[in-house]
Amino acid sequence: MPSIILLHILGSVFLLLFGLSQVRNGITHAFGYYIRKAIEHGTKNRFAAFFSGIAVTAFLQSSMATTLIISSFAGQGLIKTSAAIAVVLGADVGTTLVAQVLTIDLSGLSYVMVIIGYLMYRHDKEATIRQLGSVFMGLGLMLLSLGLIKEAAIPLRQSEILPIVLEPLAEDTFFAILVGGLLTWIFHSSLAFVLLTASLTATGVVPVHLGILLVLGANLGGVMAPLTANLRDSRAALRIPLANILMRLVGVIAAVFLIDEAVPYFKMVSEDPSRLIVNAHMFFNIAVGIIFLPFLSMVASFVKKICPDRDMQNDPSTPKYLDMRVLHTPTVALTNASREALRIADFTVQMMQTAWEAFQKNNRSSVEKAKALDVTIDNLYKELKKYLVILGQESLTEAEARQHFQILTFATNLEHIGDIIDKSLLAIAEKKIKYNLSFSKDGEAELDEFARCVLESMRLAQTVFMTNDVALAQKLIDEKLRIKKVETQNQITHMTRLQQGVPETIATSDIHMDIVRDLRRVNSLITTIAYPLLKDAQAMKPENF
Repeated sequence: MPSIILLHILGSVFLLLFGLSQVRNGITHAFGYYIRKAIEHGTKNRFAAFFSGIAVTAFLQSSMATTLIISSFAGQGLIKTSAAIAVVLGADVGTTLVAQVLTIDLSGLSYVMVIIGYLMYRHDKEATIRQLGSVFMGLGLMLLSLGLIKEAAIPLRQSEILPIVLEPLAEDTFFAILVGGLLTWIFHSSLAFVLLTASLTATGVVPVHLGILLVLGANLGGVMAPLTANLRDSRAALRIPLANILMRLVGVIAAVFLIDEAVPYFKMVSEDPSRLIVNAHMFFNIAVGIIFLPFLSMVASFVKKICPDRDMQNDPSTPKYLDMRVLHTPTVALTNASREALRIADFTVQMMQTAWEAFQKNNRSSVEKAKALDVTIDNLYKELKKYLVILGQESLTEAEARQHFQILTFATNLEHIGDIIDKSLLAIAEKKIKYNLSFSKDGEAELDEFARCVLESMRLAQTVFMTNDVALAQKLIDEKLRIKKVETQNQITHMTRLQQGVPETIATSDIHMDIVRDLRRVNSLITTIAYPLLKDAQAMKPENF
């Protein structure tokens, strides 16, 4: 029954897609850090960027994933547009190399790889080994699915209906390319669609000429997912897939006129129909890379003209680094989360400085500025927390789980500090302004010094968070102990002024003590970043407990 055959093929296609996702997720979880570093260090020039794109995608088995990562880097200003485009050109070539390997008949290994993968995934507690098990299982399932597709498609060669359906498609070049592009977009994987086309061509179900047209469509459809994913992102990120689809479109138009002349040369390499398809796919991408690699600056300038920067004010309450597309790559996602947490820390320091200006100058506008900063901190913390919750559902290594907890704890404490400043310190400042109160000269100097020490601790905590430096963590704890001593000494001198009957001290005593209490709470919260580092390094001094 044709319907049963098509059901078997469809089921095998979904098995192929699932296996591909297992491989991609396993590799990004196990080696995401190294992939990110490879991209960062491989963009010194266009040729290095091109070959780093090939290497990363051959390893990652997804040009779409590489494009999304590099678009994210471009959106954050970490890589120039021309270098990012070079990486993407290499990524498109890299995925053709994977197709070359997977079209080799390795069906005998599929069951062995599934068994090995399952044993690695099921019985080893080491997260990296578990992820490698996922990779082996995914590869095994992909090889198994390709064999099933070929086996299920054999009876279709005798079908009387299929040639009637395919003949108009083969004769309409535009429609064939469109179908290939749409199916690839639906699959979200040009690799999967190319392998499917190669399998159907090998059984004689799809003619070679039609198979090549479908593959040309796949080269356009494979860029659509990154393009749509970046539509709401920064223009710098959007330009990368936009440049890729424009280059691919030029290549497809040229290829349409050269197919008939090129096929005989493909057959000189191999007569195998499936090999013809993957060779055409590979030669197309290599040709696009060779043609456009020398003109990347012109391509970058062109896409910048048709996709200019948005002329709009940046909302500080909008997250800058929380890229949802890299959540399946925990090392990259955690780096983004860390950078966003540091933004929150910067706003918290600004809020503390602004609040203290309100005390020093009896300035109501400073109070309002500080309140606005608290709204920014709250919004950023809410988005960061949501991002980390989603990321926490991924399979994290022990080190990644620790970093995840550290970021969440640091950001939560910053949000608490913002609340202390907003609900307590600013309320005290408003009271001081309302009644036009003034501290005594000595009292004001003591409070200024105390606030300065707390601000220095806040800045030091940011450095500790960025570097995980044990020596700096110990310095932060030492500073906390010194601040406690300063606080004790200030209390003694404050009580002495009360006993001496200093009018300003008597009028502001309650305010003075409340400020000291709140600054101490702020300092205690910011110092907590140091304790886990010292505990892990077994560097805790007895007096730190």
